[in-house]
Amino acid sequence: MSSPAKILVVDDTPYNVKLLADLLTVKGYTVVTAASGPEALDKVEADRPDLVLLDVMMPGMSGYEVCRKIRENSATAILPVVMVTSLDPAQERLKGLEAGADDFLTKPINQPELLARVRSLLRIKELYDTVQAQAAQLTEWNKTLEERVQEQVTQLERLGRLKRFFSPHLAELIVAGGAEDPLKTHRREVTVVFLDLRGFTAFAETSEPEEVMGVLREYHAEMGKLILDHEGTLERFTGDGMMIFFNDPVPVPNPAERAIRMAVAMRERVAELTQKWRKQGYELNFGVGIAQGYATIGAIGFEGRWDYGAIGTVTNLAARLCGEAHGGQILVSSKVAAAAENLVDAEEVGPLALKGFLKPVPAFNVLGLKSRA
Repeated sequence: MSSPAKILVVDDTPYNVKLLADLLTVKGYTVVTAASGPEALDKVEADRPDLVLLDVMMPGMSGYEVCRKIRENSATAILPVVMVTSLDPAQERLKGLEAGADDFLTKPINQPELLARVRSLLRIKELYDTVQAQAAQLTEWNKTLEERVQEQVTQLERLGRLKRFFSPHLAELIVAGGAEDPLKTHRREVTVVFLDLRGFTAFAETSEPEEVMGVLREYHAEMGKLILDHEGTLERFTGDGMMIFFNDPVPVPNPAERAIRMAVAMRERVAELTQKWRKQGYELNFGVGIAQGYATIGAIGFEGRWDYGAIGTVTNLAARLCGEAHGGQILVSSKVAAAAENLVDAEEVGPLALKGFLKPVPAFNVLGLKSRA
């Protein structure tokens, strides 16, 4: 024990109390005393002793009654109690055990025997206290573990939901608190990329469904890798079409340059795929549209089915530019071309009359990355 054990000595004879108290004090124990049964119960409640030396014969309330009261209280049910008497040891021992006593001493007290029994019972009490403390700690750990498990389950559920829209790294960053909740409606300037396959409608009409699904599976897998590599946010894909944007939910430097680098890498990869597809009789090609501007972004849908969407003129412009792009073309708005003029070689394709736009829109075709880029 970290501090001296506390022993309660109960006896209605002052001489007996003093004798036991002096002996125990000399041995380093803390001693409290009581001269009656009711006083002893009060001291047990107030002083919380580690052991009780309890005289059997006392006026008003016997030691047996005091022992029973101690055992009836759940807080003191295991408190070591040693009965002390000058009566017939055999007869009194049985009564003491029935009352719940742990040990028995006869008067006159044999000092070495007393000290040995006290040490033995205190060791048992210390072990019990240790077990109780460990049990309480284990309970607290279990509670904490349950809370952590529930928290991790919640995070995993949220992570799984976010991974539908963002790269795994970005989803984990959001869950860890490294980014604001992207599903809340907000407004931000973004670079939007639309892409789809040229000739896909005719291909789908003339090919078996299994062939169409095989092409889409291969196409989505390759484009998905490049989206993740460039840390783009996949807003949606519908058949052969995809919409990706940059600078949300986490701002990134040079979003227009990232978008163009991704689009050029996609064009190169699709060029490899189309060679393979042509050998199988599939005439497919690839077109991209890129625009930059402000959009309102957040969760769109209803409980149980949410999508992550961006709404604004910039998304319409990127989609229209993609629709105008011929096979192999990457058409960008003038704002994107200006932001990436040091990165790419581009040619002006002239103002384009786009559906939904009152005036013709200037557009540029990305020929490739400059050699130093």
